[in-house]
Amino acid sequence: MGLFGRIGRGRGTARGARGEAATAVGHLTDFARSRRGVEAYLEPTTTVSGTTVVFVADTGEWTRRRVPDPGAARSLARKLGVPLYEAGIVGYPPRMREWTQKNRGNG
Repeated sequence: MGLFGRIGRGRGTARGARGEAATAVGHLTDFARSRRGVEAYLEPTTTVSGTTVVFVADTGEWTRRRVPDPGAARSLARKLGVPLYEAGIVGYPPRMREWTQKNRGNG
């Protein structure tokens, strides 16, 4: 089974969900490989957004994507050699907020 092979259970079509997961994996992989000091922050599952993970570079630049479940986020982080933290426990790094403030309205 692929990295996000479990996706699709109980939500829409499996094919559409797999495509969404593949796009997320590609984006997060590109982000992690093209930036230095990337860390992953697993966000708690909600009824509105499901499970999401935020990747934060050493500059504070960040990106968020939906993942099938916490296990998928852990697997991806391990595969990419990126440390994974639980955002609900440790919070987010200050550099993320600083980057957002500095780049607000620039895109």
